[in-house]
Amino acid sequence: MSADPTTVLAFETDCHIFSGCGFPAPSLWSFIFEPIVGDRNSDFYFNKPMLLALLSTIVVVGFFWMAFAKPKVVPGKLQMIGEAGLDFVRNGIVYQTMGKKDGEKYVPLMVSLFFFVWIMNLWSIIPLAQFPVTSIIAYPAALAAIVYILWVSLTFKKHGFVGFFKNVTGYDKSLGAVLPLAMTIEFFSNLLVRPFTHAVRLFANMFAGHTLLVLFTIASWYLLNGIGIAYAGVSFVMVLVMTVFELFIQAVQAYVFVLLACTYVQGALAEHH
Repeated sequence: MSADPTTVLAFETDCHIFSGCGFPAPSLWSFIFEPIVGDRNSDFYFNKPMLLALLSTIVVVGFFWMAFAKPKVVPGKLQMIGEAGLDFVRNGIVYQTMGKKDGEKYVPLMVSLFFFVWIMNLWSIIPLAQFPVTSIIAYPAALAAIVYILWVSLTFKKHGFVGFFKNVTGYDKSLGAVLPLAMTIEFFSNLLVRPFTHAVRLFANMFAGHTLLVLFTIASWYLLNGIGIAYAGVSFVMVLVMTVFELFIQAVQAYVFVLLACTYVQGALAEHH
């Protein structure tokens, strides 16, 4: 193996079992990419995850623009797909969580979040890309921060300062002597733990899924030598299984992320907590 981990992010192509080298297990370097533009030590650089995030934006905006730029009473195939995706998020997540009256104005945001997260996840199984952008914590954290700021601002706007304090602390006089403890727990849970778990849930699932895909992919190549070929076949089957499983998880995580966002907004708008 190369002594410089920045030169080999996954594995060396001439490394096989029985060839004198150990198994090149995936590591942190599987998530670090050399800049496409600029230098890592400079104030600005542009790397593969940034490119994929930018492409995700272009894909989502471009698709919905083409689907609804000239809507027809009898929709074409692209418009039908766009309407199906829109209805899924609007009726299946937003309306179910927030109700039609409160949820209608947040449909554009939630639809954008769902498809943006989903496409960033989907890059994991796209040839040449093969990397989920959300496996880098900065991206889920930025999206969770948007939801967090929206939740805080809506709570202030709806309930005022006193109402906001009661909302985030779960103030309930019926708790009696345990009220201070309950309020303290709720305060840290809502203001600190909530945005953290919102981001980490998405990040951790995508990080783990990508690691497993890389692990079995490297193992398939590493075992492709002598009697190890039989085991390489098993490992390759696992690559296929994990790819299908990742397809499911990618959609589920986008769904869960938006579902939680809707739940937080609904909590901010609710009259009683």
